[in-house]
Amino acid sequence: MGRMARRYPELVDGFGRTASDLRISITDRCNFRCRYCMPPEGMPWMPKDQLLSYEELTRLTSILVDSGVRSLKVTGGEPLVRHDVPTFVRLLRALRADLDISLTTNGYLLAQQAAELASAGLDRVTVSCDSLIKHRFAEMTLRDAFDEVMKGLHVAAEEGLGPVKLNTVVIEGVNDDEITAFAELARTTGFEVRFIEYMPLDAQQAWDRTKVIAGAAIIEAVAERYPLIADAHQAPEPATSFRFADGAPGRIGVIPSVTQPFCSTCDRLRLTADGQLRACLFSLEETDLRGPLRQGAADDDLAELARSCVAAKWAGHNIGSPSFRQPSRSMSMIGG
Repeated sequence: MGRMARRYPELVDGFGRTASDLRISITDRCNFRCRYCMPPEGMPWMPKDQLLSYEELTRLTSILVDSGVRSLKVTGGEPLVRHDVPTFVRLLRALRADLDISLTTNGYLLAQQAAELASAGLDRVTVSCDSLIKHRFAEMTLRDAFDEVMKGLHVAAEEGLGPVKLNTVVIEGVNDDEITAFAELARTTGFEVRFIEYMPLDAQQAWDRTKVIAGAAIIEAVAERYPLIADAHQAPEPATSFRFADGAPGRIGVIPSVTQPFCSTCDRLRLTADGQLRACLFSLEETDLRGPLRQGAADDDLAELARSCVAAKWAGHNIGSPSFRQPSRSMSMIGG
């Protein structure tokens, strides 16, 4: 039976923001090589003994749930390359029946696992997809996997893992000519396409600010073809959501993390696959939970470590500032 009440104080930082959304990375491994994320040869993967087991991840998550977290997203790397993800989803679902549990994936293995994930208690999926042109998709990911990803999207929708969301990183001169094509996909399928500004989270640290397409420009490009209406009741998440003015299904969202960061309302925490808690995606510091966990720390002690991590959260990432420093760990190592 799930927990009935919160045991610990809420996770509140020095700016009054309460952490209620947890991203749980279960692996740093990935079967794609997206150019804006990692080099073609891949990266040195974390040794398996450094990765938290599903039971360890669940224990830490339960403590955070007992501190007020209500939304969980399973991430990687590519989470579906780890063995038996549905078992982990079942462990999470057993914590509380009312938790919102989702998963972010590149979609390559989704068609094979969607039914079991839904049966285990997963609510929905978000699929990262940056091109609808087959050869360009292969160029961007270094994998000829477009057909499998498209199949995964549709199977996930059939299994009730919706609304299915697509995360699309828009890069100047690479895929910005596909913005309206993604809008058309949303209209014909009912998917929600969320355009994400290109962020400095690549392992190569070769991010180029001039390649960023502002979220406002993206929405303007869509609206020129398909007039949009902003959702009256925006969900508490970074994406600003729009529906089509003509009543077509689907949604369009934009996550302008670079040009219009949502730091002032951020409610997110990230738990890495090796047990480090991060209060911000761009944090330069992490709080080690794996060490104390494996050394026998009590739940109360781990909860206090989490509270201290959140309490020290900075005001924002300052990407536009000359003082900005890119995290040493890339997105695949941190968790999306």
